[in-house]
Amino acid sequence: MSFDTLTGAHFRLALTPEGWRRNLSVTFGPDGLITGLREDDNPDRLPVYENPVVPGITDLHSHAFQYAMAGLSEVRRNPVDSFWSWRDIMYFFALTLSPEDMQAIAARLYLALLKGGYTGIVEFHYVHNDLDGTPYARREELSLAIFEAARATGLDLTHLPVFYAHSNFGGLAPTEGQRRFIQDLDGYAAMLEALRAPAREAGHTLGIAPHSLRAATPEEITRLMELRADLLPDCPVHIHVAEQVKEVEDALAWNGRRPVEQLFDIAPVDRRWCLIHATHLSDDEVARIARSGATVGLCPMTEANLGDGIFRATDYLAQGGSFGIGSDSNITTFAAQELQQLEYSQRLRDRQRNVLASDAFPNVAANLWTRAMQGGARAAGRPEQGLAPGGMASFVELVSPEPEALAAVAPEAALDFHVFAGRGFHVGDVVVRGRRTVQAGHHPLEDRIHADYAAAMARISERLAARDADGRMGG
Repeated sequence: MSFDTLTGAHFRLALTPEGWRRNLSVTFGPDGLITGLREDDNPDRLPVYENPVVPGITDLHSHAFQYAMAGLSEVRRNPVDSFWSWRDIMYFFALTLSPEDMQAIAARLYLALLKGGYTGIVEFHYVHNDLDGTPYARREELSLAIFEAARATGLDLTHLPVFYAHSNFGGLAPTEGQRRFIQDLDGYAAMLEALRAPAREAGHTLGIAPHSLRAATPEEITRLMELRADLLPDCPVHIHVAEQVKEVEDALAWNGRRPVEQLFDIAPVDRRWCLIHATHLSDDEVARIARSGATVGLCPMTEANLGDGIFRATDYLAQGGSFGIGSDSNITTFAAQELQQLEYSQRLRDRQRNVLASDAFPNVAANLWTRAMQGGARAAGRPEQGLAPGGMASFVELVSPEPEALAAVAPEAALDFHVFAGRGFHVGDVVVRGRRTVQAGHHPLEDRIHADYAAAMARISERLAARDADGRMGG
């Protein structure tokens, strides 16, 4: 897919690392990075953005296929529904998907994410095998489907093939429902090797992801770090950790150590790492993560949907911790909604308002957006500067559905309006590394992406009906 390439733009109002600034001329290099930024009256006649502009956020945690099952698990099937009962439904759904389905679902999701304020994605990809659990002739088949979805939509991709070998701590055997996820170390190494060239050619970043301490033993994680050094030096490393109370209890029962404690015992956790969820932390674990430079990957809407708990954001940020946001199960595709949920969770717990503001950014939305942009870029292995020299030429134009309402809003509060006013989040142009992927709210392949997704959902519906005549998935 070919998109319009911009060499620069003039912003009437833009959110930079120093806050909101007016009348900025910004120039872009051929590598999609910002080469210059200055306040002027646009003497070079660059394309002008009259609406507010914010740096694009990287969605640092996504399981693309789950977009297609959003809404199918909102029926009580147990006296006490939880993450673990939801997981059974997810396994059931994952066992129906073909490579063609995976590509169509991912492309539909990535289109929605572009329109939701994201310009990058970190795909935590753990569906690897054929329907019966055997490897495809090309082990990387389903990863290549993700690559094609990113190419078609123009979303900046960091791809994390996931190593998944066990069902719980201590190397317990996987369950039948996990058969499409399971890899051994040799097969995983072969898949990484096969993906290196196509990732490089497409401009994608490739990383490594042990699924969790439940799914990979300490010895396997050590071997994964050796593979990283051999094949992908200094690449991003992501892992699920301490999402659920049961996970913490299982870790303690296994060896007397909490999940984050175990992780720091066995792995060189640093700023190249991203710890997904990290919901249930001790004081010491909060401090250790913040000191390490690692990013915590928060997925507030999914964590709320699954009943995970509330992250200790105030304690963590007070110690200088880095965070980003992810769409995870993709029940929503709006960055603003994730940030709103993050702030509101802290308000409900602490019974205060404007909890996650800062001295540098007293407006909550600007603070959260800036911090999430920086943390997401770090977790993706991308430049963190935002709209500044050396940063990515990736930005989102905010268009108000009610311009008359914005007339009374101070420029510095423009993002607060979009995140907290509840009127919807609307974009005009979306530019990714200097390429205009969305123009005036429209993507050039939008109709085809929608049609392919509709066809995939029809196929999936037929398979689900054939497998489950009593309607388990729909309630």
